[in-house]
Amino acid sequence: MIKIGVVGAGHLGRWHIKNLNALDNVELVGFFDSDTQRSTVIADEYKVTPFSSLDPLLQSCDAVSIVVPTISHFHVAKTALEMGLHVFCEKPFMQTIDEANTIIELAKHKNLVLQVGHIERFNPALAGIGNFPVNPLFIESHRISPFNPRGTDVAVILDLMIHDIDIILSMVDAEVEQIDASGAPVLTDTIDIANARIKFTNGCVANITASRISDKQMRKIRIFQKDAYLSIDFLKNQTNIYSLSQNPDEIPENAIPVAELKINDNTTKTISYQEIHTTESNAMLEELRAFTYSIKNGTPPLVTGEDGKRALEIALQIEQQIKTSLQKVL
Repeated sequence: MIKIGVVGAGHLGRWHIKNLNALDNVELVGFFDSDTQRSTVIADEYKVTPFSSLDPLLQSCDAVSIVVPTISHFHVAKTALEMGLHVFCEKPFMQTIDEANTIIELAKHKNLVLQVGHIERFNPALAGIGNFPVNPLFIESHRISPFNPRGTDVAVILDLMIHDIDIILSMVDAEVEQIDASGAPVLTDTIDIANARIKFTNGCVANITASRISDKQMRKIRIFQKDAYLSIDFLKNQTNIYSLSQNPDEIPENAIPVAELKINDNTTKTISYQEIHTTESNAMLEELRAFTYSIKNGTPPLVTGEDGKRALEIALQIEQQIKTSLQKVL
């Protein structure tokens, strides 16, 4: 059994407590939250021990799940790692790249597991791509939702867009060459809607839009590449793939031929379609299960500290570019 504690019992921390309680190989030691009233409610609801301060909790654990506001990530992670605990840290990973570097190096020095909570990596719709080769030329992503006061202490880039930044960085095997971004504060003092166009050194371009002031919800990534188009709908747990094959033997398994494309007098290619509905799963449960698997087996987590830092770096560049532009008009 891996002894795990949770630091932070707000909206997201509550779900961490619930899911860790559901894992067979975990002993949920307890949690710490600075709000004593909330601690009492959570302790009652989930029959879990509340701690009155951070250190006694960490002293009782093998690992910790950090679900406090981003401003406190560095202090809690550093304290936990120095005490020899494995660390799961919610996104955004840290406030600054310097903080991220310090935590990554400390985890390496202590030979401890460090996983960052980019939950969409565990979304079954993403897994729906399976073994289909992904080599994007152009990517378009939309992550929009109606307004919710929760999370508005940071810009929409760090609240929502960072999910898609992380996924896109994991798909494109190249460095970022150029970023062009724009956005605006609408209902809050921070940026509520943003768009970024990211160009990579291999020529791939990603156009990313995030908004928390929409009248509907959408979480979708579309990938355009040579001989294929892929659409991943994170809300519907659905992946659609259109692919072009010259040879009947090249048509993917379970794909349906939908049309033929005559290239010239001698060549005909087949357009095939796959609609992959994945079974609904609990992505948070799976990411926490993966965290415990890495601890038990000494394997790198799916989302490493380096992954978290890279997504944070791009997100901060986008945010700064928008802020600089807004200074000219506000």
